[in-house]
Amino acid sequence: MRFELATAPGTAGRPNEDWTSVIAPAAGEGGALVLLDGVTPPAGPDGCVHGVPWFTARLGGALAELCGSRRDLSLTEILASAIAATAAEHRDTCDLSHVRTPQATVVLARWSGGPESPGGAGGTVEHLVLSDSTLLREDRDGRVTALVDDRLDHVPAEVKRSVATTDALRNAEGGFFTAAADPSVAARAVTGSAPAAEVRSLLALTDGAARWVEMFGEGGWAECLALVRERGARELIARVRALEGAAEHVRGKRHDDATATFAEL
Repeated sequence: MRFELATAPGTAGRPNEDWTSVIAPAAGEGGALVLLDGVTPPAGPDGCVHGVPWFTARLGGALAELCGSRRDLSLTEILASAIAATAAEHRDTCDLSHVRTPQATVVLARWSGGPESPGGAGGTVEHLVLSDSTLLREDRDGRVTALVDDRLDHVPAEVKRSVATTDALRNAEGGFFTAAADPSVAARAVTGSAPAAEVRSLLALTDGAARWVEMFGEGGWAECLALVRERGARELIARVRALEGAAEHVRGKRHDDATATFAEL
């Protein structure tokens, strides 16, 4: 296996709200990948005394521990358990019912077996995606598939420009879902699996790193994965920063926290 991780805050002096980790071997076989993108709340109260970086660190740590040790649980069950455990850590001090209580997008991947392992072709690569981070899966024939939860993309831009209308759709039917304080949201995640023998690599991206494709159109997903394989995750983020700096106008934040996590199986 080969792993490469890179992350950069959007603004110097401001905490990075992304979080990532890889685990190998997980419970003695295979491995796992975790990537979170903390949701920056608008100005105003959110009911929590801790903040988004605190939340992503604890949720990420819980997810990494469970992905690495509990192969008997599905990724959906792991996410639900990690959300519940994180909520329990600050329920006594914070209002977890607040619509803007700290929350995050989630990418999980877990694999077992593979062509060179004792499990051989019987292994699987599982995935879970919640909200607008991206997981790229490269098959051994070179095909790259973007595994996404695109519900936020279907919310009209004019709706997202308003804090009130966005809040009304946050973790609500007809809107979009993030990992916050309700474990039942795990059932809303996009999940699936593929035979391990067919998968060559995985690349998880927060939306700040995915800008290379989604905002600036420098290439497609296959080109993005090839760039990271050949030049590294730091190079992808450096190119995003250069594009942001040169652009006359950037939708949303000028610079966003950016994280890329690559795993070659």
